[in-house]
Amino acid sequence: MLQKEFSPILRFMVVSDVHYKDEHCIEEERMEKAIKIAYRLAEEHPTYNKLDAVFADGDFANSGTETQMRKFKATMDNNLKPETQYMLNMASHEYHGNGVEAAYKLFGEVFGIPVDNHIEINGFHFITMSSSHGCEYDPDKIEYASKELKIAREKDPKKPIFFFQHPHLTDTVSGSIYWADESFIPTLMDYPQVIDFSGHSHVPINDPRSIHQRHFTCLGTGSLSYFELDEFDKHYGTCPPKKEDCAQMLIVEANAEGAVRIYPYDVLTDNFFPFVWEIDEPWNVDSFKYTDARYKTTDAPWFENAQITISDINSNGFKVTFPQAKTKTDYVNDYKVVIKEADNGLTVKQKKIWSEYYFYNMPETLSIDFDDLKADTQYDIELIAGSFWDTYSEPVKATVKTNK
Repeated sequence: MLQKEFSPILRFMVVSDVHYKDEHCIEEERMEKAIKIAYRLAEEHPTYNKLDAVFADGDFANSGTETQMRKFKATMDNNLKPETQYMLNMASHEYHGNGVEAAYKLFGEVFGIPVDNHIEINGFHFITMSSSHGCEYDPDKIEYASKELKIAREKDPKKPIFFFQHPHLTDTVSGSIYWADESFIPTLMDYPQVIDFSGHSHVPINDPRSIHQRHFTCLGTGSLSYFELDEFDKHYGTCPPKKEDCAQMLIVEANAEGAVRIYPYDVLTDNFFPFVWEIDEPWNVDSFKYTDARYKTTDAPWFENAQITISDINSNGFKVTFPQAKTKTDYVNDYKVVIKEADNGLTVKQKKIWSEYYFYNMPETLSIDFDDLKADTQYDIELIAGSFWDTYSEPVKATVKTNK
């Protein structure tokens, strides 16, 4: 739940990659549900009951048609109270229809707000940037952002400045290997008080790497449409099974001193994920908790009385089933299963899968199928759990022989 000992004077919700379509789509229902949840959470707080703003951080429309934009506008009009503002930006998907210039014009006609915007709410500054083309930003965008950031800092250099652009900033949050752009980084480095929000990747917000602090703070904003993960060694690709079971948002609060609390929330099950990100001094780099130092941990996953179950044995393969491992702080990120020929130790198969941590109700067990193996052959199996911080469990082992 929201921290009752924290006394906010500002509260807003953030989503991205909603992907409204011309036809009726589940994403419309998820967006409406997210807004209703955000209002309910606000009303339950003991001291501050407002939802001040809703932010959709790009790809709110799947292809930028007028129908999609007007449907999204209708969702805002029909679900937001007069006290709640909304801000949007655009990037690749909004331009898929008729290009950037047409999207800019349509955006202005439908929403009546600038494509790049700077507003102040309760003494806090919000800057949103739409891309110049695709997910890239031309020099005029950098110039605009620089000017607006200076204005915001002059008002109060210790208050957070909330900054929004659709692609991640390169080499920051999870998802920023591929789904990223570096254009704003040199400018934002002068503003450690910036809290930057980005989407594009569809990486789950409850991945602990979806917050990152180095020169300033970065946050990934997930999706209300489908999951995609920026890791390339999973045997089913970057989109996991049941990828469409996805609706996540961030609830953000700030108090009078400028401290910030960020709550990752699962819209599908209507539950907080079990941690809160705390930024007490956004302006103070030395106070940052969510840095690359997290990779220096010795904390590794472990299996508690783990036992590999082998089933569906045939002449060329079998199924491996195992329980989830444990960690002290986060979830397990993924599992690797290695198959070796028992008589010579030769590795013949390696597969990795995610733990499915992105579902609020994680499965208790997972399975991987193996095929294209030799008949009547004995194989050694090794199972290894991996954390988000490149630490690994001791292997759990088993042996199996394929049928003749």
